[in-house]
Amino acid sequence: MLKTEQNLRDAFAGESQANRTYLAFAAAADKEGYPQVAKLFRAAAEAETIHAHNHLKALKGIKSTKENLLEAITGETHEFKSMYPKMLEAAKAEGNKEAERSFHYANEVEKIHAQLYQKLLDNPGASKETYAYYVCPVCGYTSEKEPPGSCPVCGTKGKMFKKTD
Repeated sequence: MLKTEQNLRDAFAGESQANRTYLAFAAAADKEGYPQVAKLFRAAAEAETIHAHNHLKALKGIKSTKENLLEAITGETHEFKSMYPKMLEAAKAEGNKEAERSFHYANEVEKIHAQLYQKLLDNPGASKETYAYYVCPVCGYTSEKEPPGSCPVCGTKGKMFKKTD
């Protein structure tokens, strides 16, 4: 791999992490009553997203929708079959209950994500239908069209789910 390609991969990962970190910082600032700090964190997070997308484009990492769905299925499947089970095992061995819960939630939800991607890949006509998804604010469980009565992964009430379009 060329040095520039590795640099783009590293920069993409760093910018992506900065985006998520700054959004978490913004939520904390809002909660603590610092709305201007929160706004700056959200603005910086958006800028980091632009940087990450530019790096991904330079890597030729965005392909056809079919290829993107296949890559997403591969990634999600790797996470729930290989990555998270190992992390969950380590957290249990170390007695880190918070990490164990976090890994468990992610592992269960990655299975759902892979199924949702596969469903659209298997039925291309369905991908032209539009409807909202609902995301659990605690574990990330994702449902189509409407939220469940309660989250099947963590038990959070469906009325707490965030609608995404």
